[in-house]
Amino acid sequence: MSPSYRRCKTLGKSCSFSAAHQPTFLATRLAGLVTRILECMPQNHIQEHVDLIARHEQEFLERRTATERLVDSVASFAGSFLFVLLHLLFFAVWMSVNTVHFAGVRHFDPPPFSLLGMVVSAEALLLASFILMRQTRMAKRGDERDHLMLQILMLTEKEITAVLAMNREIAKDAGLHGVADKPEVKELSRHTSIDDVAQSIRESMPEGEEF
Repeated sequence: MSPSYRRCKTLGKSCSFSAAHQPTFLATRLAGLVTRILECMPQNHIQEHVDLIARHEQEFLERRTATERLVDSVASFAGSFLFVLLHLLFFAVWMSVNTVHFAGVRHFDPPPFSLLGMVVSAEALLLASFILMRQTRMAKRGDERDHLMLQILMLTEKEITAVLAMNREIAKDAGLHGVADKPEVKELSRHTSIDDVAQSIRESMPEGEEF
C-alpha cells in the first residue's frame, strides 16, 4: 500500500487516483501478489513432480501379476544382446554336431537341419506371443497416460481462461481498455470447446486417416 493511499485513508478523506496513477498502483499490487504466491510455492516443486511420476510408474510395475512379470522378463531378455549371442552359439554347436564327425556322436539332424528349423519356428511363435502380450499391456498403460494428460490439459485450459478473464478485468480497472478489448485477448479469454476442436481436426485431416 502506497504512503499516499494510507495517508488519505487515515485522514478520512475521499482520495481518488488519477488515470495515470491507477496502472502503477495496480501493477505494484499485482507484483506483490505474484511475489507472495511464488514465495508460497515449494522450491523443490520440480523434484516433487519427478518423484510423483516415478511413484506412479513404480505402482504400475508393482500391480503386475505373476504372469505379466514373467512376460516382461522373457520379452526383455529376448531384446537383449545376450539373447542374440546365446542363439548364435546354440546354432553353431547344433550345426557342428550334425556336420562334423565326432567320435561317438550321431548326426541326429543332418542338413538341411529340419529339426532345428522346427525348434526355431516354435521359439519364434512363443516369443511373438510374449511380445504381443507385453505390447498390449504397455498400450493400455499408454492409454491411461493419454487420458490423464487430456484431463490435465482440459483443466489447464480452464485455469488459463479464468486467469485471462481476471487479467482483462484488472486491465479495465487500470484504464487499459485498449489492451483488454483486443480481439485476440477477448477470444483467448473465452472457453474453448473441446468438441469443436476435435471436429475441426477431423475435418482438416486428409481422407483415409483416422483421428
